[in-house]
Amino acid sequence: MTRLAPVGTFDAPIWVTAPERDGRRLHVVERAGKIRVVRNGVTLAQPFLDITADVDDAGEGGLLSMAFPPSYRRRGYFYVFLTPKDATPGALPHAPIEVREYRRSRTDPDRADPASARTVLTIPHASFANHYGGQLQFGPDGLLYVSTGDGGGGGDPQGNAQNTASRLGKLLRLDPRPDGSAADGSTQYHAPWDNPFARKGGDALVWSYGLRNPFRFSFDRRTGDLTIGDVGQNVVEEVDFARAGWRGAGRGANFGWNRCEGPLSYPVTQPEKPCTFPSTLPVHSYRQVQGSCSSITGGLVVRDRGLERLKGRYIYGDFCRGFVNSLKLATPTASGDASTGLSVPLVAAFGEDACRRVYVVQLTGPVSRLEDASPRPCRRTVHYP
Repeated sequence: MTRLAPVGTFDAPIWVTAPERDGRRLHVVERAGKIRVVRNGVTLAQPFLDITADVDDAGEGGLLSMAFPPSYRRRGYFYVFLTPKDATPGALPHAPIEVREYRRSRTDPDRADPASARTVLTIPHASFANHYGGQLQFGPDGLLYVSTGDGGGGGDPQGNAQNTASRLGKLLRLDPRPDGSAADGSTQYHAPWDNPFARKGGDALVWSYGLRNPFRFSFDRRTGDLTIGDVGQNVVEEVDFARAGWRGAGRGANFGWNRCEGPLSYPVTQPEKPCTFPSTLPVHSYRQVQGSCSSITGGLVVRDRGLERLKGRYIYGDFCRGFVNSLKLATPTASGDASTGLSVPLVAAFGEDACRRVYVVQLTGPVSRLEDASPRPCRRTVHYP
């Protein structure tokens, strides 16, 4: 039976991850602006990074995730997704989205250098304080993917999700290291030449579009397939899925919002109508409970050999309803959706360590590892230069 093994209790944790090959360290992101290190099972007293003074956690904002590139051991750079405080209070109604680069301390691998901050990307988000998205992931191609919400408000009132010239309601793809050759003239990052809309009048960073609030997405560590948990409006929560191909998973995909809510035509009417808008429909969806909150938390495909019951299955949860389910991903329809038997209120994220062991994060404080009858130790070690 799958159970939760406690790792620690934190201050509003919202993400958990680890550098490649580093089996000793786990990094826990706290929404207010700190990143904690759990080293060999012990939470260190000193934060890895504390940027609380820079973070605006109003509404759905905050320090929402971090990501380590494949070159982290050698070069020390890592990236965070945050909503920053306005340097001029009152100048903007709501915080923008910001992706920043930091560097690991040159003398202590358990500390980052806060003075190394470099802003990679800023996306205005002034109208509403919700639907920020919030995920960073390095894909199988070694590039950084960023999920952004549609800008907030009911029904995408600004029409961002279907507008490929907007960076909201999207999955973005970029090389975060600057080289001065970005298609849009930026010197802070590089826009890959094969992003699908750079030469079609769209934004040079847009990879996929038609998303409402893709708070969590992931790439299958074995296949490279892309899966997105996209939070619904009033009726349906959805799981979007794109298989890896020679040009990457999800390239140019339109996941339908705001013409579709899940498999239904939006706005949803009575009687309900299936969505016929040309888009990539979800492989799995579930109905919201009328009169109560539902909000999907996208997860990952389990590749932990110690989780026999879940191996190869996609796990996800619901932030409001507290269930954790798993299913078998496939196109056009996933199968075998079933409860794991776990109840995890306010589930904010699922993450992995260097050995692909799976963790679940609750915004109320606990971070736990998923275990079966025979938990597997992580013996990988890495030495930092």
